[in-house]
Amino acid sequence: MLKNVTIFHNPRCSKSRQTLQLLQDRGIRPTIIEYLRDPPSVGELADLLNQLDLSPREVMRRKEATYKDLGLDATDLDDAQLIEAIHRHPILLERPIVISDGKAAIGRPPENVLAILPNAS
Repeated sequence: MLKNVTIFHNPRCSKSRQTLQLLQDRGIRPTIIEYLRDPPSVGELADLLNQLDLSPREVMRRKEATYKDLGLDATDLDDAQLIEAIHRHPILLERPIVISDGKAAIGRPPENVLAILPNAS
């Protein structure tokens, strides 16, 4: 069984539930972080972005009302400002995100996470 697998999970999201089930069906019991109740710190978000190899804007839910309400579509905002916005408003974070052995993947579709799991197919 794989150890050190973490999922940033929203139980109300069907893709997040499907991704968690996909992991569990493979015998993986991940650490579950309900990120809306326990938002990642700014530092954790920066680490997550590095693991995903994505920019803050690429992991933001841009159709979320909060994104528009906060004016986060402004092109003059830097990465630090966007990371801070995600930290303060975790609803903006794309979900689910799975981390395994220093790599991360967004589970949209859920099968995307298989690429970071050893011996997964």
